[in-house]
Amino acid sequence: MSAHAPNPFGSRGTLQVGREKATIYRLAELARQRVAELDRLPFSIRVLLENALRFAGRGLVTEEHVRQLGSWHRPGAARSEIPFMPARVVLQDFTGVPCVVDLAAMRDAMGRMGGDPDRINPVVPCDLVIDHSVQVDYFGSQKAFQLNVELEMERNVERYQLLKFAQRAFRNFRVVPPGTGIVHQVNLEYLAPVVQLREQFGELIAYPDTLVGTDSHTTMINGLGVLGWGVGGIEAEAVMLGQPYFMLIPEVVGMKLTGALPIGTTATDLVLTATEILRKKGVVDKFVEFFGPGLSSLGLADRATIANMAPEYGATMGFFPVDDETLRYLERTGRGADVVQRVERYCKEQELFRTDATPDPVFSATLELDLSSIVPSLAGPKRPQDRVPLNQLKRNFMVNLPQLMGPAVPAARRELAQSAYSRWVGEGGANVTIGEHGAEAHTAVVDLEAPPVVNGVLDGADISLHDGAVVIAAITSPRAGRSP
Repeated sequence: MSAHAPNPFGSRGTLQVGREKATIYRLAELARQRVAELDRLPFSIRVLLENALRFAGRGLVTEEHVRQLGSWHRPGAARSEIPFMPARVVLQDFTGVPCVVDLAAMRDAMGRMGGDPDRINPVVPCDLVIDHSVQVDYFGSQKAFQLNVELEMERNVERYQLLKFAQRAFRNFRVVPPGTGIVHQVNLEYLAPVVQLREQFGELIAYPDTLVGTDSHTTMINGLGVLGWGVGGIEAEAVMLGQPYFMLIPEVVGMKLTGALPIGTTATDLVLTATEILRKKGVVDKFVEFFGPGLSSLGLADRATIANMAPEYGATMGFFPVDDETLRYLERTGRGADVVQRVERYCKEQELFRTDATPDPVFSATLELDLSSIVPSLAGPKRPQDRVPLNQLKRNFMVNLPQLMGPAVPAARRELAQSAYSRWVGEGGANVTIGEHGAEAHTAVVDLEAPPVVNGVLDGADISLHDGAVVIAAITSPRAGRSP
């Protein structure tokens, strides 16, 4: 450890993390100097504070940035711009390949100028996960997965050759091959250490894992207690090359969770309800942080589902602090005892670990949601952030069907849908069916004389699908993949 390294607040110390002794920048020292009241700060702001403290005095980050974050909770506190230095970058193949091309072009330019091309490398560790180009051509057989992956390699051989070159040529760059999983799931289950232990400033340092990603749903990682969100390709490249991500000190909206989900409800029901509340509140360009005793009843998969929907409720991210469930998830996903011990030891030392006894932080605004009030729901009918309670599904379908029909829909079907809607309105919202039996029927009846949407054969039998038919589709989605 250099005695002359920047340490403006005298916060640098050492901590035994597993089998390693690492340097850390102690947030408790800021509390001792009354620069910050840690128990008043949201956990997400504490992570930003550690980031500023670690980089303070090294050029872009100043002591004033640290003081501004430390006083975040005070009335009238400044919301000025700060430089944020993420620990890593996550790329998916569609947006990541152009970043690789730019790095390769920079190497070519360096060579033409007589310099050493090998000096061009990402400064910040980068992972590129190939998932967005995957298509499903084969299904319904045991060989479907293998055949789809083989076809995927054949279709994209040139791009994959480029990525193979990049993985071999660049330092701090890894590629996760196709057929491994969705980028956010790979990030959650494999890439994220929660607490980094890396060489930085010439010494081994432990610090919170943070990232930016080139996908809007990068926020799924917030469910693991990792600060991160989606950015554009230019911003991601800048971070790759060691530049900070400049951001305004955010407002943080707290959502207090109490109770537990009723039997028969899922994380999808919860996230649709939470999204409805948060969109009504208005959380665009703000952090959302979840707190309260209800967190202890939510598994990691449920938390990741809620965090993943941050773009749908408009927030920069939806953050869940590290707690016992985080440690259990790290164990379940094979992270290793050293990693689990490091996360627990570091987070407790830095007051980044949540328990039911943790005092509620101060937030810009606070909302509350009783998990026991959640009811089974569906998303739609048009947008994934809209919610339809299951017991209102029939009525919702009646009301929305005329608007869902495109101009090519036959007139007979359009008239039938409008007639059903008109009866529903005229009878004060009573249950009606699309067919000839009207409001008195209790079972949905489809008018067989209406032109069908689809005629086909399924398992040797002729089928006709009408408006109102239920179709189950196999989808690849970070939301469905995280909590089916």
